[in-house]
Amino acid sequence: MQREMQGVSEKMIKTPICELLGIEYPIFQGGMAWIADANLAAAVSNGGGLGIISAMNADGEWLRAEIKKAKSMTDKPFGVNIMLMSPHVEEVAKIVAEEKVAVVATGAGNPTKYMKDWIAAGIKVVPVVASTAMAKLVARNGAAAVIAEGGESGGHVGEVTTMALVPQVCDAVQIPVIGAGGIADGRGVAAVFMLGACGVQLGTRFLVAEECGVSRTYKDKILKAKDIDTMTTGKRLGHPVRTLKTPFAKEFLKKEFDSSVSDEELEAFGAGSLYAAAVLGDEKKGSFMSGQIAAMVKKEQPAADIIREIFEEAEQVLAGGMKWVK
Repeated sequence: MQREMQGVSEKMIKTPICELLGIEYPIFQGGMAWIADANLAAAVSNGGGLGIISAMNADGEWLRAEIKKAKSMTDKPFGVNIMLMSPHVEEVAKIVAEEKVAVVATGAGNPTKYMKDWIAAGIKVVPVVASTAMAKLVARNGAAAVIAEGGESGGHVGEVTTMALVPQVCDAVQIPVIGAGGIADGRGVAAVFMLGACGVQLGTRFLVAEECGVSRTYKDKILKAKDIDTMTTGKRLGHPVRTLKTPFAKEFLKKEFDSSVSDEELEAFGAGSLYAAAVLGDEKKGSFMSGQIAAMVKKEQPAADIIREIFEEAEQVLAGGMKWVK
């Protein structure tokens, strides 16, 4: 199923994920905490993709308000990303079922406890997975698709790269696979399609969407980033995070390798750092999470233009229209 290019055509890319979710382009916007709100989700959905609201650590009523706001801004399908380590996970799990959002994406844990209720509410469940074992588990429990996210992505990351993970997940399950991690343009889209995926998820690229309300400092750092400007911290705590190299990130890494700093002290040092970056634009206390493709992001533009340009390029690449130089 996965090896047959999932119905990609040379003129207009349509794959089973488009029909499954009722979207024009097979592209998801990543559920980035403190960033992926109703405004960004609605803009991506109106642009033909699947916009996603991040439930992050917020309570149910905050999430309900964002869902209702998104519904007022678009009549297209959109989703909610639920971080399963959230202290409010039980509450938000019920809210998405009550609001009957089109899609629930999950991360940071095993979603099977909640999947039966979501599916009964008519929700398509699409978990983020970092291994074939988790992909098989959620597929057995009724997942509509999975997002295979490689370690090139921003935020919380796994060990396996996108190039290695996507084809293995495609071979392991018989449901659609969305490739994520290290994708910024049409070449990346074409690459994961060739690996067997039938859709993509982008996070970092949408940080510079005009509709994205992340701090101006955050956007500028993405636009100015070079290819080696990300680093990974947090492995000692069991939750590695990819972020831009900043004084805060370097200090965190220094403390991580300091045996005199306890895990509790390290956790406390990092607490609130994403909020400081995304909302406050604080360069000294903020963790500016970013994927390795930050250097490929060159301009701020509407979400709809980002989507259109990416798929125009992908169509050219898949049709053999790439012009190589000697």
